[in-house]
Amino acid sequence: MICLPKSTWGVLASLFLAAASSAGASRSSVDATSRCPNVLFILTDQWRAQATGYAGDPNVRTPNLDTLAKEGLNFETAVSVCAVCTPYRAALQTGRFPLSTGMYKNDLYLDPNEYCMAEIFKDAGYNTAYVGKWHLDGHGRSAYIPPERRQGYEYWKVLECTHNYANSKYYDNNDPEVKVWEGKYDGYAQTKDAQAFIRRHAKDDKPFLFFLSFGGPHYTHKLSPKDLQKTYPPESLKLRPNIQFTEDFTEAQLRKELQGYYAHCTAIDQCVGDLRATLDELGIADNTILVFTSDHGEMMGSQGIKYFAKRHPYDEAIRVPFLLSYPKVTEGNARKISTPINTPDILPTLLSLAGIDIPDTIEGDDLSVLVKEPGREIDRAALTMQVDGTYGPDYRGIRTARYWYSEEPNAGRKLLFDCENDPYQMNNLVDNPEYAELQEKMAASLKAELIKVDDYPFADKTGYRQHLKRVSGVDRKGDRKKGKRKK
Repeated sequence: MICLPKSTWGVLASLFLAAASSAGASRSSVDATSRCPNVLFILTDQWRAQATGYAGDPNVRTPNLDTLAKEGLNFETAVSVCAVCTPYRAALQTGRFPLSTGMYKNDLYLDPNEYCMAEIFKDAGYNTAYVGKWHLDGHGRSAYIPPERRQGYEYWKVLECTHNYANSKYYDNNDPEVKVWEGKYDGYAQTKDAQAFIRRHAKDDKPFLFFLSFGGPHYTHKLSPKDLQKTYPPESLKLRPNIQFTEDFTEAQLRKELQGYYAHCTAIDQCVGDLRATLDELGIADNTILVFTSDHGEMMGSQGIKYFAKRHPYDEAIRVPFLLSYPKVTEGNARKISTPINTPDILPTLLSLAGIDIPDTIEGDDLSVLVKEPGREIDRAALTMQVDGTYGPDYRGIRTARYWYSEEPNAGRKLLFDCENDPYQMNNLVDNPEYAELQEKMAASLKAELIKVDDYPFADKTGYRQHLKRVSGVDRKGDRKKGKRKK
């Protein structure tokens, strides 16, 4: 589907009304289909699913997200396909798995021949914009990214990667001179820039895809807004029961990191509130698909794993918040959805909701039926993986609405958790005779998912890198062999 200019829709609508008036067609029935939806995609970094008020975190204050969850759709089992920045972002932009793109660890660069989110929306008639952290270029975290490597995004205020929130640099469209976001916290300035863009383009002939990529709540936690840090006294914070202190970190250190982490969360929550207010002010909220999510979670001491970590086979790392609002479709049907949604599923789902044909390059599933049909659930498993193994174990795992199962290569550790009865994943059910049938079923499901992505039997990282050379043309250093974009 191509999104036609409003002027064209106006002519078509007039013709339709003239032809259909005798049949009783109403103007509202025409207006409802007269414009493709805008898309506002808000991505955060290292925000675990558990760290919101609506998810039950006893510490954090996220009133705007709580309202969004109450008024929209809350996907309770959203999974990061690979809980590291670059692999997740590549999967999100392409709708493809890390094996297919070759983006299996940080700081690799995405092949320009991949057909990505902005290119697809642009080809369908959208204005496209990106502000914030990119982390897909692989030419250096502070390097200028030329237009031909922006994967279809036109408006562009981006730095490859930074978490220096108080002195945050970026490049302004095609100006190769680096700039610095105003103020003491970049998320606030980035939000104002997004609001300005939306105001400029709200009444354009073409709808917009605006991608806003915040750096927080990823560390450095001490650089979160100081005024918000003061609202989270470290000694008052309640800790998760699966936290285990080790020689690597003390309770005092963890509480200090949590203070800054939660301050980041509340700051970004304020930004979400400001953006929603702008959509309401302009009268475009009903016809805007708004998504709020994160690339991966944060262990923050759970399972004895130090803060900053995410490459581990536990819910704190692999589960992320995922809220979707599209009042034109979901008005009056706000709800929780337990069906797992994986990173490659997001793009085809958005395309379907926008009425855009899904390219055959995409490997994820279209789950738009969950948005369109109240009460609908699907029995499925979401595949997630860690490949590089530098800062955590290599593993492959699946998350269903209730269970988590993972295996590590070369007959390594296996994990099986009943996440409904054991939400903190403290009771590993592997080799428990009472759960032998469940373990066998989950192992078979994992195998089936791996076969789909040509990753069975899976090996350690060395074997995976060899696989990448064969399948995707991207070697372990990220060197690309030029190829043609799939049609």
